[in-house]
Amino acid sequence: MTSTAASCLLFLTMKSLDEAELCFPELLNSSCRKAMGPHSVSMLTYILLSSISLLTVTLNLVVIISISHFKQLHTPTNLLLLSLAVSDFFVGLLMFFQIVLIDGCWLLGDIMCILYIVLDYIITSASVGTMVLISVDRYVAICDPLHYPNKVTQKTVKICVCLCWICSAFLYSLLMKDNLEQPGRYNSCFGECVFVINYFAGFAHLFLCFIGPVTVIIVLYMRVFVVAVSQARVMRSHTAAFPLKSSVSLTAKKSELKAARTLGVVIVVFLVCLCPFYCVSLTGQDTLFNISSATFVICLFYFNSCLNPVIYAFFYPWFRKSIKLIVTLKILQPGSCEMNIL
Repeated sequence: MTSTAASCLLFLTMKSLDEAELCFPELLNSSCRKAMGPHSVSMLTYILLSSISLLTVTLNLVVIISISHFKQLHTPTNLLLLSLAVSDFFVGLLMFFQIVLIDGCWLLGDIMCILYIVLDYIITSASVGTMVLISVDRYVAICDPLHYPNKVTQKTVKICVCLCWICSAFLYSLLMKDNLEQPGRYNSCFGECVFVINYFAGFAHLFLCFIGPVTVIIVLYMRVFVVAVSQARVMRSHTAAFPLKSSVSLTAKKSELKAARTLGVVIVVFLVCLCPFYCVSLTGQDTLFNISSATFVICLFYFNSCLNPVIYAFFYPWFRKSIKLIVTLKILQPGSCEMNIL
C-alpha cells in the first residue's frame, strides 16, 4: 500500500500512458519507460512544483530565522510554529525530488529513492503531530487560561516537539524496515522508485497521520470555538459596563483569541490541503485519477507548506516586520536579537 505523493504521481504517470521512451536507453531490456504525457500537463506540473518549492523554502526559512533570532518571539506557541516551519521547509526541499519524477523516471538510485520516501513520511508525520500540539496549545490557552503559563512552558513545548520528531522517525523507520534493508527490492525495472508496505503498516499510517490527528484537531478546535465565542460575548458586555476597568486582562484575552483565530485558519487550510490526498489513499481509488486530477491533488498536498507563512504575513505584524529586518540585513547588526518586534 502506498500513500505518499511521490508514489502516487509515479504510479499514475506510469499506468496511464502507453507510448514511452526508455529511462536508460543503454539498458534495452531492463529499463523503465518514460511517461510520454501531454506536454502541456508536464510543463504545468513542472512550473507549479518548482514555484511552490521555491516559495515554500524561502518563506519558511524567513519564519525559522525570525523566531530563532528575535528573543521576543521565544514563546511556547511560536516554538510550535518554528517546528511547523522546519517541517514545511524540508517539504519544500523534498519537492525537488518530486520534480525529478515528472517524466516517470527516477535517476538517483535505489538508496536515494527509499531515503526520499522515508523522509517524506517522517516530515509529513511530524507536521501533522505539530498541528495536534498547536490545537492542544490553543485549547489550554482558551479553555484553561489561568493554568496555561504553568502547563505550557517553553521547556514543555521543546520536549513535546522533540518527542514528535523522534516518534515520527522511529515509527516510519520501523514501518519501512523491509524497504530500508533492501532498497529497490520491489522495483521491476531500472528507473523505478517503488516501495511496498503491508496492510497493517498502511492502516497504521492512515490512522496515525490522518484519521487520529484530524479527529483530535476537530474535537479540540470545536471546543475552542465554543469557548472563544462565549468569552468574546463576556468581553463585549464587560467593556460596555466597565469601559475603564480590567483593560490589561481584556487585552490579554483579545490576544489569545486572535492567536486562536489565526492558528485556526492555519489548521483549516491544513485540513483542506491534505484531506483530498489522504481520502484518496483511504478509499484506494487512486487508480481512477487521471494525470490532471493527480497533479492537482499532489500540488495541493505540497501547497499547504507554502501557505502557512502567507497566513502569518496576513495575521501577524511581527512577521511582516521581521521580513523587512531580514531583507534589509538589519538582523546582522549587534544586539538585533533584542529588537522590539511585537
